[in-house]
Amino acid sequence: MTELISRGAVWPELDLSPQDRVDTWLIEFEAALAARDIGRAAGMFATDSFWRDLVAFTWNIKTVEGREGVTDMLTSQLDAASPSNFRTTDTPAEADGVVSAWISFETATGRGIGHLRLKEEGAWTLLTAAQELKGYEEGKGKRRPKGVVHGANKNRVTWSEQRAIEEKELGYTAQPYVLIIGGGQGGIALGARMRQLGVPAIVLDKHERPGDQWRKRYKSLCLHDPVWYDHLPYMPFPENWPVFTPKDKIGDWLEMYTRVMEVPYWSSTTCTSAAFNEVTKEWTVHVNRDGEDLVLRPKQLVLATGMSGKPNVPTFPGQEKFQGDQHHSSQHPGPDKYAGKRAVVIGANNSAHDICAALWESDVDVTMVQRSSTHIVKSDSLMEIGLGDLYSERALAEGMTTQKADLTFASIPYRIMHEFQIPVYDKIRERDSDFYDRLEKAGFKHDWGDDGSGLFMKYLRRGSGYYIDVGASELVADGEIKLAHGNVRELTENSVILEDGTELEADVVVYATGYGSMNGWASDLIGRDVADKVGKCWGLGSDTTKDPGPWEGEQRNMWKPTQQEALWFHGGNLHQSRHYSLYLALQLKARYEGLPTPVYGLQEVHHLS
Repeated sequence: MTELISRGAVWPELDLSPQDRVDTWLIEFEAALAARDIGRAAGMFATDSFWRDLVAFTWNIKTVEGREGVTDMLTSQLDAASPSNFRTTDTPAEADGVVSAWISFETATGRGIGHLRLKEEGAWTLLTAAQELKGYEEGKGKRRPKGVVHGANKNRVTWSEQRAIEEKELGYTAQPYVLIIGGGQGGIALGARMRQLGVPAIVLDKHERPGDQWRKRYKSLCLHDPVWYDHLPYMPFPENWPVFTPKDKIGDWLEMYTRVMEVPYWSSTTCTSAAFNEVTKEWTVHVNRDGEDLVLRPKQLVLATGMSGKPNVPTFPGQEKFQGDQHHSSQHPGPDKYAGKRAVVIGANNSAHDICAALWESDVDVTMVQRSSTHIVKSDSLMEIGLGDLYSERALAEGMTTQKADLTFASIPYRIMHEFQIPVYDKIRERDSDFYDRLEKAGFKHDWGDDGSGLFMKYLRRGSGYYIDVGASELVADGEIKLAHGNVRELTENSVILEDGTELEADVVVYATGYGSMNGWASDLIGRDVADKVGKCWGLGSDTTKDPGPWEGEQRNMWKPTQQEALWFHGGNLHQSRHYSLYLALQLKARYEGLPTPVYGLQEVHHLS
């Protein structure tokens, strides 16, 4: 029977249940791997198939495609991985001719979970995701620490005393193995994982307190992603947490989380330079902490400075003559000081809409300058149709955990993800057709992505070009937020002039012009040569707008080894900071413990920024 299946027999003729189909496939697959019969194992995949691996086999975040890709990866990695013990963890299900199953497995160094989709021809998609390293499991659940040594001890060191010793020594008499530059949600999540895995690490940030990255933004800022999507590792938000978190509330949560999770966090600290020594295999990092210059020598350096990178601040003729305020959206102080004045906001994506709406609420005469089309999706529609099956109260009621939701999303290869997304946005287009008609009549230029796949693909491909509507689009449709179109030609003492000659009077100009690649931070801290050696961060190589090819198959340089030894990038939204921090942490832990980490498919560099 297994021979028939491996040759692509039609299952309905064999009258096998979904459980039998998956069990048979897993048994045959494990036998082929154990025999090191790579041809037989690869032949169990469909002609058009995808194996996405998160660290378990490749020590990388890598997707291989088709039998040829499977063959190449296994030829390189099978002996070291030595996988075994494949089995289902839930009852498989079948829909539309595809059998889906959650699985678990082991490798020589770790344990993992995954997801399998089977078609008649064989495996269509396979996800394998490392979860823990053997012998280095986290102290949680049954392994949680006792927290105290019972009995009498005249030399007892209390928890607070031990913490004080660690804080005094780490970075001074003891060096961190990992230095994480950037103390937002990404750095904090990774710092928490490092702490739980017993890896000496420091998270440093220029702000005075954890969470200041949020507190210091304009006062109306709220998360656009819902609470179920935004949990941090180990500690989910409480059940009464608001669906959309205000900026100061998320700031307070991050500060509390940092303390409770005992993340070694250096606030009021700036990194001035970093250099990697190819001989000693360590970094020399110069920092200033509260006015004190220090040199740190970590083995691994993580830039957790946000997936958006450095602000893109445009240069226009006449900026030096403009007599009002002008600043990038990342530096926007809020609307209060501009009441009764005229504002021009350059840009039409998330930040531009949020800032325009807040200015309008403060009685500012505000004009949005749209330079290119933007994808808009109403928040309610996104939550119900786009996220509801995975991240919602409805999903929780149906047994969907955060981990299973993350892995479900991760199990869909990027190559075909747009095919899953297009029907979602077709439904949204139909549901909100009146809304989009009103936007169009107001002159707003709207798009659905290059292939109609909507917001998530825009985010993954380019990290820009969209807005989740929480009210600003209604103001645009009603004409309350004025619209202008085109690029800026110049600024005068009190106006913005567009290329077509349109003059917009202004007391303040906000450049909501986005951000560059994260390797811009590497250029500033380490050098242009290292930034170019690493290349562009983010994007899939989809050859769509602002995501140039060739096809990469994964996010460029994120959460995985780069062309610069011991340099890593960590960022993204709260969901990605939570989910991918695990895989980055496991890679760092393995190196800390001296485990072999043969990397397959190190990303080539095709674009510098």
